[in-house]
Amino acid sequence: MADTRQNGQKDAYSLILNAIDIGTYRPGDRLVESELAERFGVSRTPIREALQRLETQSLLARDGRSLIVASLDHNQMAELYVVRSELEGLAARLAARHATDEEVRLLKAMVEEDRARVGNPAALSRTNRRFHRQVHLASHNRYLVQQLDLVYRSMALMATTSLSAEGRSEIALAEHASIVDAIAAGDGDRAYSELKGHISRAFEARLRQDADKAAQNDGAAVD
Repeated sequence: MADTRQNGQKDAYSLILNAIDIGTYRPGDRLVESELAERFGVSRTPIREALQRLETQSLLARDGRSLIVASLDHNQMAELYVVRSELEGLAARLAARHATDEEVRLLKAMVEEDRARVGNPAALSRTNRRFHRQVHLASHNRYLVQQLDLVYRSMALMATTSLSAEGRSEIALAEHASIVDAIAAGDGDRAYSELKGHISRAFEARLRQDADKAAQNDGAAVD
């Protein structure tokens, strides 16, 4: 009985976390026990325990008596990008040392496949994460991969993707290609620099999106 209960807790947690991760539930969305239990075919007790766990991890927040998917403020987003930049840069450096020929070919194929997705930010956002995770795995460092999984879990709390900024998808693909070239060449320093620069420009694009949105809201308020 205990094993069944633990499996139910794990499954409920994983199901809700994945739904947040893929954007089924977005920042600000309210999560209701009964609706989640019906949606996922899980009893309310493991759903309740999963929600409590997600709240403890700051992935959910209180809005009165309700639980909603949390969102990141400006400072939290900036802090997250600092950590992401350093960890991903390290992953690229290690990938340049340890990636197999097969892993390099896969990274190159991912870049080529994504060229057909330019102009589709939603599709590119999904494959972008796949590309970055493959770089993480190519580092062959399980502890680094675990930490980056936590970072990307928090990235799901951002309501938009920087790839939706005008012209960003084409630039991002060119940056991906440069990262892969450095990894393929075994140049750890260049791989580190290329990936850190890529993250920095993604953050800049996101900041511009937020600034433009704020300006539109201010204009609407004045009018």
